[in-house]
Amino acid sequence: MPGHNKDRVAEDIKREIIATLGEIKDPRVAGKLLTVVRVTVSGDLSYAKVYISDLKGIESATEAAKALNGAAGFIRREVGQNLHLRKAPELKFIADDSVEQGMEIFKKLNSVSGGDR
Repeated sequence: MPGHNKDRVAEDIKREIIATLGEIKDPRVAGKLLTVVRVTVSGDLSYAKVYISDLKGIESATEAAKALNGAAGFIRREVGQNLHLRKAPELKFIADDSVEQGMEIFKKLNSVSGGDR
């Protein structure tokens, strides 16, 4: 099954990053409702792109991504130690607005279903 290990490692990294977000004291990250949307890992497991989203919008997610890229070394160390990886992947945080788009669709669906009653 090609890619099985890569997918498993990506899910493990996602879980560890979510756990580590609470330890970051940067004010650009601390008070936000951040969501790790997905993690993609390169074939040799040396690079990982982490897509994050914020309920407040893409601007807030972009600001948080800059802060998380600054703390990428700390997060990488924590992920490597907790997952016992031989070499922890380099992390790149990218802002994503998929959660915001999902909330807009949800609101539209609610308005349509509420209009039928």
